[in-house]
Amino acid sequence: MEQRKKNIAILGCTGSIGLQTLEIIDQYPDQINVEILTANQNKDLLIQQAIKYKPNVVVIGKEEYYTEVNDSLFSYDIKVYAGEASIAQVVEMDSVDIIMNALVGYSGFLPTISAVKKGKLIALANKESLVVGGALIKQLVKEYRSHIIPVDSEHSAIFQCLAGEAHNNIEKIYLTASGGPFRGMDHNSLANVSKEEALKHPNWNMGPKITIDSATLMNKGFEVIEARWLFGLKGDQIEVIIHPQSIIHSIVQFEDGSMKAQMNLPNMKGPIAYALFYPERIKTDLPRLNFLDYPKLTFEIPDLKNFRNLALAYEALESGGNIPCALNAANEIAVDAFLSNRVGFLEMSDIIEKCIHEITFIHQPSLEDLVRTDEEARGRTTKYIRN
Repeated sequence: MEQRKKNIAILGCTGSIGLQTLEIIDQYPDQINVEILTANQNKDLLIQQAIKYKPNVVVIGKEEYYTEVNDSLFSYDIKVYAGEASIAQVVEMDSVDIIMNALVGYSGFLPTISAVKKGKLIALANKESLVVGGALIKQLVKEYRSHIIPVDSEHSAIFQCLAGEAHNNIEKIYLTASGGPFRGMDHNSLANVSKEEALKHPNWNMGPKITIDSATLMNKGFEVIEARWLFGLKGDQIEVIIHPQSIIHSIVQFEDGSMKAQMNLPNMKGPIAYALFYPERIKTDLPRLNFLDYPKLTFEIPDLKNFRNLALAYEALESGGNIPCALNAANEIAVDAFLSNRVGFLEMSDIIEKCIHEITFIHQPSLEDLVRTDEEARGRTTKYIRN
């Protein structure tokens, strides 16, 4: 019996994860059909992709580009919508089997909520969804019987290590981090780094926002919070270790002391393919790891004194409630300010810390509370930068 193609919605189709997802689909066109494509503002590439893949629906986030996108695709019988609300709505379509949420930052949160409430299978590359509202999403996943498969390389690694281990308790997990471009630098040196230097990641090719987050270790802090909700762990069960070679993507330690590690060369196509075709492992042409090329795999303790964002993420996780939501919002504003040369590298941590200490605390936030917290935190952070 011929297997039906999976219909996929790719949210953030013009970004790094979205582009690599489409490259994998190109290799397996008989198994996956592109049903929905969404992009924030890269209208030209969205149009090109839509003409090639002929999805049922496309959404352009920036509403001012609607007319141009619609006119360009009119003859192809592709439905065109615009605005962030539309992105959250189209994931509810009955024709969609799997959603690749590759959106950046808070923009991915409400689409994740919508997809979960429709019981969808979600390949989640948008870690901020769980940072902003992990407790709420976990509750809704259980209620609506949705499924989340992580796409972040570290969380995909843990997910893979836990295959067949459902009845065995986790003692601890180790999230590995490359350390970014400034590993080992002291406080004075970090105070003077430029955005151009910060955008040069040693191992991974990513978009600007996540690259800066990796340089400050905020990305790893977000991954700690994400892991807490994905795997039902406490903060003290999640340890970050610096692993400059980025070969071991993460480690699970069980109660008997044994450990499982998932290893591969740094390439996001592996975790993407694993999520798209789970539980099967498909054949890929990705470069293979040769241990002789890496005779030494090294590990270090993260520098929480000079890279304070990781410590702030642990603090937000411990505080709970709406504080991680505020952490994410403040970080987005701070990173944008750094990329536009309005604040220095180390100033970002000062700004974020001030916000999470002054935000209105809500112990068990509703969806509406989280939306308001995001708005409040962005407003506060913007004022801090202006002042």
